[in-house]
Amino acid sequence: MLTIYLDFKSPASYLALEPTLDMARETGVHIDWLPFSVRPFSVPEEQADETVGERHRRVRAIAQRDTYLHYSAVQGRTMLFSKTPAGSDLALAAMAGIAGDPVPFMRAAFAAYWIEQVDLNNEAVVVALLQSVGAAIPDLESARAKLALIRDKAGESGIFESPSYVIQDQLFVGREHLPWIKSLIVAESSQ
Repeated sequence: MLTIYLDFKSPASYLALEPTLDMARETGVHIDWLPFSVRPFSVPEEQADETVGERHRRVRAIAQRDTYLHYSAVQGRTMLFSKTPAGSDLALAAMAGIAGDPVPFMRAAFAAYWIEQVDLNNEAVVVALLQSVGAAIPDLESARAKLALIRDKAGESGIFESPSYVIQDQLFVGREHLPWIKSLIVAESSQ
């Protein structure tokens, strides 16, 4: 089994979803999808009197954004960055409360965030997304409590970023590790 922690507002998670699903189809591995909230990605505004450290963080964020945009183009995906990133915790809680396959909801939530730039902390938006994929609307208070437990357990396990992959008690951060993860799955299934 492969456990994956992701956040809808994480550009790396958005870009990791389809390649991860492709790898799962190829290997037959079961994925346990878990929500994990990270800080929203943003590019700091240029300041007239910015320090060297502030300039470095801004230029690095621009380079990261440009890399994400490059890979979204390679994947044929639209990816729009907002100057004021919205939240995702309510959608993550809803994901935690979904009975059954969360992938249709995940796809809808990623598209809503990265293409339509909606706030995934808005209850009406989250309910509409659940309904659009035919998912039952979970008790959101119970789902929030479940999300908090997942976060606590993830933090204790060393999870700090999204996407994070856990397989055979090994932690991999980022989709760039998918070839290595695939090799572990293939090796495990051949034993």
